[in-house]
Amino acid sequence: MTTKHLSTGSACPPLGDGVMRCYNMTYCPYAQRTRLVLAAKNVTHEIVNVNLITKPEWLFEKNPFGKVPILEQNGRCIYESLITCDYLDEVYPEPPLYPADPLKKAEDRMFIERISQITTPLYKLYYSKEDEQTQKSCDDIKSGLDVFENELVKRGSEFFCGGRPGMLDYMIWPWMERLPMVQMFAGNAGIIIQDRFPKLLSWMDTMKKDAAVKVSFISPETHFKFIKTHLNGSPDYDMEQ
Repeated sequence: MTTKHLSTGSACPPLGDGVMRCYNMTYCPYAQRTRLVLAAKNVTHEIVNVNLITKPEWLFEKNPFGKVPILEQNGRCIYESLITCDYLDEVYPEPPLYPADPLKKAEDRMFIERISQITTPLYKLYYSKEDEQTQKSCDDIKSGLDVFENELVKRGSEFFCGGRPGMLDYMIWPWMERLPMVQMFAGNAGIIIQDRFPKLLSWMDTMKKDAAVKVSFISPETHFKFIKTHLNGSPDYDMEQ
C-alpha cells in the first residue's frame, strides 16, 4: 500500500500479474465503500493513494473521469463505487452481501440511493456560512436519518441486512462514520439525539466493531480536520491521523 498520495508527474507503480489493486483517496467516502467490501470479502489487494487535486496523468487512463475508487487487475479497470462493490460481490461470492431473493436485493439497492438524503445536506453544511443555512442543513440531515431509523425498526434486525452487515450496511457506513462532524460544524444544532435515533445509534456502535469497518475507520475528529484543510483550499491528503 502506498501511504503518500501520488500527484502530477508521479509514475504509476508497476502492477504484478493477477494482483488486485484499488486506487484510493484516504478520506473519500466513495473509495471507502470499495475498501469495506474488499475487507469484508478478505480479498488480497494493494492500495495506491492518489491526490485528487493535482492528479497523476495516468489516472485518466484508468478512469476517464479522473475519480476514485478504481479497481485494476490484469490490465482491466472498473470504476464507480457501487459498480466496483457489486463486481466484487459477484466475483468473490463469500460471504454474500446481498439477499439471495432478487426482490429483496433490488429493495436494498434502491435504499442505498437514499443516502443522498444525508449526503446532500451534509455537503451543504460544510460550506454553510449563515446560521439559517446551518440550521436547515442540520434539520435536513436529521430528516434523512429518520428514514434509516425507521427502516431499521421496520426490519427488526441488528443490521439492515439481518444478523451481520451486508451491502446496504457497508454502502451507507462512510457517511455514518462522519456523522459526528455535524455537531463539530454546527454546535448544538448538530446534536444527534439518542431518543430520536436509538436503533440507528445502536447500529453505529455495533458497526464500529465489525472487522471490515475497523480496517478503514478514521475518527470523526480526523475527518473534520481534513475537511477543514479542504475548505481552506489546500486539502492535506497526507496529514498525520
